[in-house]
Amino acid sequence: MGGLNLPNIYIELAYLVTAVCFIIGLKRLSSPATARSGNQLAAVGMLIAVVATLFNQNVLNPWYIVIGSVIGGAIGFVLARRVEMTAMPQMVALFNGMGGGAAALTSTSEYLKLLNSGGAIPLDTAIATILGVVIGTISFSGSIIALGKLQGFISSSPITYKGQQVVNAGIGLLILALAVFLLFVPGLLPLVAMIALALVLGVAIVLPIGGADMPVVISLLNSFTGLAAAFTGFVLRSNVLIISGALVGASGTLLTQLMGKAMNRSVTNVLFGAFGTAGEVVASTTSASGKSVREVTVDDAATLLGYANQVVVVPGYGLAVARAQNAVRELADVLQEKGVTVKYAIHPVAGRMPGHMNVLLAEADVPYNQLFEMEDINSDFSNTDVALVIGANDVVNPAARNDKSSPIYGMPILDVDKAQNVIVMKRSMRSGFAGIENELFYEPKTSMLFGDAKETVEQLVASVKQL
Repeated sequence: MGGLNLPNIYIELAYLVTAVCFIIGLKRLSSPATARSGNQLAAVGMLIAVVATLFNQNVLNPWYIVIGSVIGGAIGFVLARRVEMTAMPQMVALFNGMGGGAAALTSTSEYLKLLNSGGAIPLDTAIATILGVVIGTISFSGSIIALGKLQGFISSSPITYKGQQVVNAGIGLLILALAVFLLFVPGLLPLVAMIALALVLGVAIVLPIGGADMPVVISLLNSFTGLAAAFTGFVLRSNVLIISGALVGASGTLLTQLMGKAMNRSVTNVLFGAFGTAGEVVASTTSASGKSVREVTVDDAATLLGYANQVVVVPGYGLAVARAQNAVRELADVLQEKGVTVKYAIHPVAGRMPGHMNVLLAEADVPYNQLFEMEDINSDFSNTDVALVIGANDVVNPAARNDKSSPIYGMPILDVDKAQNVIVMKRSMRSGFAGIENELFYEPKTSMLFGDAKETVEQLVASVKQL
């Protein structure tokens, strides 16, 4: 049974509409105010592409596409509805892996079909196939390891051993040798060996990367998946797959560079630096220099917030873990009713994936005009009465500016220490993913408010209302 035999020109026009939807949708993702509609537009584009493919004469059985779309769509819908915001990075890693795996399987299938036909495999097709298989496989296995590190069933500390980089380089050279061999001597066994080595390399690349670098890793793996899809598009002679894969690859690469810049780390340093811990280090209430933290009660913190002119909220992963975004929105509403200006300062790598805090606050219907990126809000901290840090750690650590021996030195941070007062909400003195002491906690202007973020914010709301 073949496709539904629609003239090819109409299919290509549908693919062109899909490409336009993807491009415009991607553009709209650049702003929180338009991200939702951008995502919806891209989804419509994908639906158009799937429907158009059903009418493609080269499709042997369109029912396979229908069945696969229904099953995959149902699974994706259920997962998207049930996933907690704290697990969103894990879902993104999983989706990256599935995309890379799908591209690798498709390229492999096409290669085997050409191999079994008995004819010569064109050089351009062979190159595109091999690149799609290798990059997609690396993305798949690397994403699974990233998922494990984020979820916690694999240690988020760098897992290293002596000579690891030499071993990884050796695996890479073996893959390259097999790829060249396959260009001139097609065969099943070399293909299987190359896929196996690519799986191992994906694992080997991500294992030594610490949890602090996961935002960069997720972006990098996303670009890998896009490149794999684009190469698969060349194999299938599919313009829409080439365009969509190139868009994902280019945007993922750009995002990787932006994330690296936000952490003052190059991609090479991320891949080979073995930086970041599981965040299990617990700092003392007294710093190495002898300074002590100053605790504050909920009532005292509420008084400080309620009589401020401007409050800047700095969200971090701790806010996501406590599911405190709705409570924070309620606190902001109460403060604004009292005439307090409330803003939110978003660091590019706050959380466990790019844009994590934006998504989190959007879920709580925080107005987009209150969200400010780091470069836009830093100059405003000196005019801020209270900086309320909720669950953020490394992204507000002044050591990034002051301590040349610190592993995060040079990383751009939110200048919360320049506010008149700082309230840091944490469960304990446990460090962030960088595993280092935070100088901010010991500043005279800083007050520590310990406890579960959601419960504490709800107490703050009640206390502010009584002022």
